[in-house]
Amino acid sequence: MALFAIVIALLLEQVRPLGPTNPAAAGLRQWVRWVGSSVDAGALHHGWLAWALAVGVPSFAALAVHWLLMWLGGWPLALVWSVVLLYLTLGFRQFSHHFTGIRDALEAGDEERARELLAQWQQVDASRLPHAEIVRHVIEYSVLAAHRHVFGVLAWFSILAMLGFGPAGAVFYRNAEFAASYWRRKAHAADHPASPALRTVADTAWHTINWLPARMTALGFAIVGSFEDAIDAWRNYAGRFSDSNDGVILAATAGAIGVRLGGAALKPVTADLTAQPAGVSEALPGGNALPGREPQSAHLVQVVGLVWRMVALWLLLLVLLTLAHVLG
Repeated sequence: MALFAIVIALLLEQVRPLGPTNPAAAGLRQWVRWVGSSVDAGALHHGWLAWALAVGVPSFAALAVHWLLMWLGGWPLALVWSVVLLYLTLGFRQFSHHFTGIRDALEAGDEERARELLAQWQQVDASRLPHAEIVRHVIEYSVLAAHRHVFGVLAWFSILAMLGFGPAGAVFYRNAEFAASYWRRKAHAADHPASPALRTVADTAWHTINWLPARMTALGFAIVGSFEDAIDAWRNYAGRFSDSNDGVILAATAGAIGVRLGGAALKPVTADLTAQPAGVSEALPGGNALPGREPQSAHLVQVVGLVWRMVALWLLLLVLLTLAHVLG
């Protein structure tokens, strides 16, 4: 059932992608905002309570509906519910239009347009980036977005679905990422700023939840790319990034396609903190540049191939697990 749900959700998302202001994302944003403003009193235990409510309540609700549908109508109704939640949490089209627009601008030789699109996507100052740095940042942001919107969701969904928890894993993973990024943005907001304790709790929980999926994604990139180079970069250069989870993904990506990644992060620009779309990657990890070829537009095509081969690898793995379950 998990395999069918993933395939159907991916197809639906390709045909009719959700916009960043869809009702589900708006509802989640309102819920996280209300929990933070109502529960966050500055103490660490208040932070954990706020995080548990913001992330745990929607996850438990998804699980309760799954069990109810299983009881009422069996796996067909549960399959429909899984497809709905995967459609809301899983998908390339939640970020791929940014990647496509920048890639098309670079191919047309319009670097100024590419800088504008990159700045709009990540709310950063990209006005003075040279061509190679535009490509580097697009690769890094896109790979991390693919992990958070696709491969991390697949990991948590698949693991918990095999344990009988239905689509709760997908909701849990995406909500944890959103809560951490939202409260990080709300650090200096004029209305109900998130306390340092709440931000620490959300970041700590997100780092723990993302630890295994990040390494699964890095290993997958190594398998579908240049394996030895990806593993070597992972072992030797992942520590150069400020976030260890993002570091293993970016280091493995650099080795898998032989491109230089890493370096100074872009500076954020002032933006309306309440208007950010859900799921946007916040801060790019900084650090010294990894060895590899200078980023060029051709590497963007390689990244697309790497990501789609990773999707095929995930589907193959799920097919094998499904066959093993049926035959066993």
